[in-house]
Amino acid sequence: MPEMKFEEALDRLEQIVHQLEEGSLGLDDSLKIFEEGIKLTHICTKKLTKSEKKIQVLMKNEKGEKSLQPFDVEEEQLPSQAEDTESKNEESLR
Repeated sequence: MPEMKFEEALDRLEQIVHQLEEGSLGLDDSLKIFEEGIKLTHICTKKLTKSEKKIQVLMKNEKGEKSLQPFDVEEEQLPSQAEDTESKNEESLR
């Protein structure tokens, strides 16, 4: 299955919120789409975090500090691992 784009995930998440707010679904269906919503939230958060870190690296480069370094965040990194990666990237730009 190809990776879902941020916009697709966000659109589907908005649909899920709307369905849950309506209150017309049964308990089982509500739980099922709630679980889907949680997964979509994680997808969106990962993509936003990765994009933010790329922007930070690019902004530092624009100030004339060192050349742009390759930026790679593993998809399955935990937040603490992502922070470690950010620190390493910042150090490489100094």
